Amino acid sequence: MTNNEIRAIFDSIAPVYDQLNDWLSLGQHRIWKEMTIKWSGAKTGDTSLDLCCGSGDLSLRLARRVGATGRVYGVDFSTALLEIASARAQSEYLPPVITWVEADVLDLPFENNYFDAVTMGYGLRNVTDIPRSLKEIHRVLKASAKAAILDFHRPSNQQIRALQQWYMNHLVVPLAEQMGFKEEYAYISPSLDRFPIGTEQVRIARQVGFVTATHYPIANGMMGVLVVTKA
Repeated sequence: MTNNEIRAIFDSIAPVYDQLNDWLSLGQHRIWKEMTIKWSGAKTGDTSLDLCCGSGDLSLRLARRVGATGRVYGVDFSTALLEIASARAQSEYLPPVITWVEADVLDLPFENNYFDAVTMGYGLRNVTDIPRSLKEIHRVLKASAKAAILDFHRPSNQQIRALQQWYMNHLVVPLAEQMGFKEEYAYISPSLDRFPIGTEQVRIARQVGFVTATHYPIANGMMGVLVVTKA
Protein backbone atom coordinates (compact mmCIF):
# COMPACT_ATOMS: atom_id res chain seq x y z
CA MET A 1 0.00 0.00 0.00
CA THR A 2 1.41 3.42 -0.97
CA ASN A 3 1.69 6.50 1.25
CA ASN A 4 -1.10 8.20 -0.70
CA GLU A 5 -3.43 5.21 -0.22
CA ILE A 6 -2.71 5.11 3.52
CA ARG A 7 -3.25 8.87 3.78
CA ALA A 8 -6.59 8.54 1.99
CA ILE A 9 -7.71 5.88 4.49
CA PHE A 10 -6.94 8.05 7.50
CA ASP A 11 -8.47 11.17 5.96
CA SER A 12 -11.69 9.23 5.34
CA ILE A 13 -11.98 7.70 8.84
CA ALA A 14 -11.03 10.89 10.67
CA PRO A 15 -14.60 11.73 11.84
CA VAL A 16 -15.02 8.37 13.63
CA TYR A 17 -11.36 7.65 14.47
CA ASP A 18 -11.64 8.16 18.24
CA GLN A 19 -14.92 6.30 18.58
CA LEU A 20 -13.61 3.30 16.68
CA ASN A 21 -10.39 3.28 18.73
CA ASP A 22 -12.48 3.02 21.89
CA TRP A 23 -14.41 0.08 20.48
CA LEU A 24 -11.31 -1.55 19.02
CA SER A 25 -9.57 -1.64 22.40
CA LEU A 26 -12.62 -1.75 24.71
CA GLY A 27 -11.34 1.56 26.08
CA GLN A 28 -7.97 0.09 27.06
CA HIS A 29 -5.99 2.22 24.60
CA ARG A 30 -6.01 5.05 27.14
CA ILE A 31 -4.04 2.91 29.61
CA TRP A 32 -1.60 1.78 26.91
CA LYS A 33 -1.03 5.37 25.82
CA GLU A 34 -0.25 6.48 29.38
CA MET A 35 2.28 3.63 29.58
CA THR A 36 3.81 4.84 26.32
CA ILE A 37 4.15 8.40 27.65
CA LYS A 38 5.81 7.09 30.81
CA TRP A 39 8.26 4.91 28.86
CA SER A 40 9.20 7.86 26.60
CA GLY A 41 10.71 9.59 29.61
CA ALA A 42 9.04 12.92 28.79
CA LYS A 43 9.11 15.35 31.72
CA THR A 44 8.23 18.94 32.61
CA GLY A 45 9.82 21.46 30.27
CA ASP A 46 10.80 18.95 27.58
CA THR A 47 10.48 19.43 23.84
CA SER A 48 8.65 16.31 22.67
CA LEU A 49 7.49 14.84 19.38
CA ASP A 50 4.40 12.71 18.73
CA LEU A 51 4.54 10.98 15.35
CA CYS A 52 1.48 9.74 13.45
CA CYS A 53 -0.42 11.78 16.02
CA GLY A 54 -3.85 11.13 14.48
CA SER A 55 -6.56 12.96 16.40
CA GLY A 56 -4.06 14.01 19.06
CA ASP A 57 -4.51 11.58 21.95
CA LEU A 58 -0.82 11.09 22.70
CA SER A 59 0.04 14.70 21.82
CA LEU A 60 -2.47 16.02 24.36
CA ARG A 61 -1.14 13.63 27.00
CA LEU A 62 2.41 14.75 26.23
CA ALA A 63 1.33 18.39 26.56
CA ARG A 64 0.00 17.71 30.05
CA ARG A 65 3.25 15.91 30.92
CA VAL A 66 5.66 18.63 29.69
CA GLY A 67 3.49 21.48 31.03
CA ALA A 68 3.40 25.15 30.07
CA THR A 69 7.21 25.36 29.91
CA GLY A 70 7.47 22.46 27.49
CA ARG A 71 6.76 22.03 23.82
CA VAL A 72 5.00 19.30 21.81
CA TYR A 73 5.00 18.79 18.06
CA GLY A 74 2.21 16.57 16.74
CA VAL A 75 3.02 15.22 13.27
CA ASP A 76 0.70 13.45 10.85
CA PHE A 77 0.22 13.28 7.09
CA SER A 78 -3.59 13.37 7.35
CA THR A 79 -4.92 16.91 7.11
CA ALA A 80 -8.35 15.82 8.35
CA LEU A 81 -6.95 14.22 11.52
CA LEU A 82 -4.72 17.23 12.25
CA GLU A 83 -7.76 19.51 12.07
CA ILE A 84 -9.57 17.30 14.60
CA ALA A 85 -6.49 17.21 16.84
CA SER A 86 -6.20 21.01 16.80
CA ALA A 87 -9.89 21.42 17.63
CA ARG A 88 -9.56 18.95 20.55
CA ALA A 89 -6.61 20.87 22.00
CA GLN A 90 -8.56 24.12 21.86
CA SER A 91 -11.66 22.56 23.42
CA GLU A 92 -9.61 21.20 26.33
CA TYR A 93 -8.06 24.63 27.00
CA LEU A 94 -4.55 23.24 27.06
CA PRO A 95 -1.68 25.74 27.23
CA PRO A 96 -0.53 26.65 23.70
CA VAL A 97 2.35 24.19 23.80
CA ILE A 98 1.34 22.01 20.82
CA THR A 99 2.35 22.72 17.24
CA TRP A 100 0.56 20.61 14.62
CA VAL A 101 2.70 19.71 11.62
CA GLU A 102 1.60 18.01 8.39
CA ALA A 103 4.61 15.92 7.39
CA ASP A 104 5.87 12.48 6.42
CA VAL A 105 7.54 10.50 9.23
CA LEU A 106 10.09 9.23 6.69
CA ASP A 107 11.35 12.78 6.11
CA LEU A 108 10.87 14.84 9.26
CA PRO A 109 11.21 18.63 9.02
CA PHE A 110 13.29 18.94 12.21
CA GLU A 111 16.95 19.44 13.02
CA ASN A 112 19.21 16.70 14.33
CA ASN A 113 19.30 16.11 18.11
CA TYR A 114 16.23 18.30 18.73
CA PHE A 115 13.80 16.32 20.91
CA ASP A 116 13.93 15.15 24.52
CA ALA A 117 11.32 12.44 23.90
CA VAL A 118 9.40 10.88 21.01
CA THR A 119 6.16 8.89 20.96
CA MET A 120 4.28 7.10 18.19
CA GLY A 121 0.92 5.40 18.53
CA TYR A 122 -0.29 2.91 15.92
CA GLY A 123 1.86 4.43 13.21
CA LEU A 124 4.95 2.30 12.71
CA ARG A 125 2.86 -0.54 11.25
CA ASN A 126 1.61 1.80 8.53
CA VAL A 127 4.85 3.38 7.34
CA THR A 128 6.21 2.12 4.03
CA ASP A 129 9.81 1.89 5.30
CA ILE A 130 10.16 0.91 8.98
CA PRO A 131 13.99 1.11 9.19
CA ARG A 132 13.96 4.57 7.62
CA SER A 133 11.25 5.73 10.04
CA LEU A 134 13.28 4.51 13.04
CA LYS A 135 16.39 6.13 11.59
CA GLU A 136 14.56 9.46 11.39
CA ILE A 137 13.48 9.10 15.02
CA HIS A 138 17.09 8.38 15.95
CA ARG A 139 18.25 11.46 14.03
CA VAL A 140 15.91 13.96 15.72
CA LEU A 141 16.35 12.62 19.27
CA LYS A 142 18.88 14.20 21.59
CA ALA A 143 21.68 12.06 23.02
CA SER A 144 20.43 9.68 25.76
CA ALA A 145 16.79 10.47 24.89
CA LYS A 146 14.09 7.83 24.39
CA ALA A 147 11.27 7.02 22.02
CA ALA A 148 8.28 4.83 22.88
CA ILE A 149 6.31 3.27 20.03
CA LEU A 150 2.90 1.66 20.68
CA ASP A 151 1.29 -0.63 18.12
CA PHE A 152 -0.53 -3.89 17.48
CA HIS A 153 1.49 -7.08 17.84
CA ARG A 154 1.17 -10.71 16.75
CA PRO A 155 1.06 -12.86 19.90
CA SER A 156 3.41 -15.86 20.03
CA ASN A 157 0.61 -17.89 21.65
CA GLN A 158 -1.36 -19.35 18.74
CA GLN A 159 -4.66 -19.45 20.67
CA ILE A 160 -4.40 -15.75 21.49
CA ARG A 161 -3.40 -15.03 17.90
CA ALA A 162 -6.50 -16.91 16.70
CA LEU A 163 -8.62 -14.88 19.14
CA GLN A 164 -7.07 -11.65 17.81
CA GLN A 165 -7.89 -12.61 14.23
CA TRP A 166 -11.43 -13.63 15.16
CA TYR A 167 -11.92 -10.30 16.96
CA MET A 168 -10.71 -8.37 13.91
CA ASN A 169 -12.75 -10.33 11.38
CA HIS A 170 -15.99 -10.78 13.33
CA LEU A 171 -16.22 -7.65 15.47
CA VAL A 172 -13.96 -4.85 14.20
CA VAL A 173 -14.61 -5.13 10.46
CA PRO A 174 -18.41 -5.64 10.79
CA LEU A 175 -18.58 -2.68 13.19
CA ALA A 176 -16.62 -0.54 10.75
CA GLU A 177 -18.90 -1.75 7.95
CA GLN A 178 -21.97 -0.54 9.84
CA MET A 179 -20.38 2.91 9.93
CA GLY A 180 -19.49 2.76 6.25
CA PHE A 181 -15.76 2.06 6.68
CA LYS A 182 -15.38 -1.68 6.03
CA GLU A 183 -12.60 -1.36 3.45
CA GLU A 184 -10.69 1.15 5.56
CA TYR A 185 -10.58 -1.15 8.60
CA ALA A 186 -10.22 -4.44 6.74
CA TYR A 187 -6.59 -3.46 6.08
CA ILE A 188 -5.62 -3.84 9.77
CA SER A 189 -5.35 -7.64 9.82
CA PRO A 190 -3.17 -7.95 6.68
CA SER A 191 -1.02 -5.01 7.84
CA LEU A 192 -0.45 -6.86 11.11
CA ASP A 193 0.61 -9.99 9.22
CA ARG A 194 3.38 -7.96 7.56
CA PHE A 195 4.42 -6.05 10.69
CA PRO A 196 7.68 -7.24 12.34
CA ILE A 197 7.18 -8.90 15.73
CA GLY A 198 8.86 -7.43 18.81
CA THR A 199 12.20 -9.23 18.48
CA GLU A 200 12.50 -8.08 14.87
CA GLN A 201 11.61 -4.50 15.83
CA VAL A 202 14.41 -4.60 18.41
CA ARG A 203 16.85 -5.90 15.79
CA ILE A 204 15.96 -3.14 13.33
CA ALA A 205 16.19 -0.45 16.05
CA ARG A 206 19.69 -1.58 16.99
CA GLN A 207 20.65 -1.78 13.34
CA VAL A 208 19.78 1.90 12.75
CA GLY A 209 21.83 3.02 15.74
CA PHE A 210 19.83 2.85 18.98
CA VAL A 211 22.04 1.84 21.90
CA THR A 212 19.21 0.06 23.72
CA ALA A 213 15.94 -1.35 22.41
CA THR A 214 13.30 -3.29 24.34
CA HIS A 215 9.88 -4.49 23.21
CA TYR A 216 7.28 -4.76 25.97
CA PRO A 217 4.31 -7.00 25.09
CA ILE A 218 1.00 -5.87 26.60
CA ALA A 219 -2.59 -7.12 26.39
CA ASN A 220 -1.46 -10.77 26.24
CA GLY A 221 0.97 -9.92 23.47
CA MET A 222 -1.73 -8.46 21.21
CA MET A 223 -0.16 -5.02 21.66
CA GLY A 224 3.39 -3.93 22.30
CA VAL A 225 5.56 -0.91 23.08
CA LEU A 226 9.02 -0.62 21.56
CA VAL A 227 11.24 1.56 23.78
CA VAL A 228 14.52 2.75 22.27
CA THR A 229 17.35 4.94 23.58
CA LYS A 230 19.86 6.99 21.62
CA ALA A 231 23.49 6.85 22.70
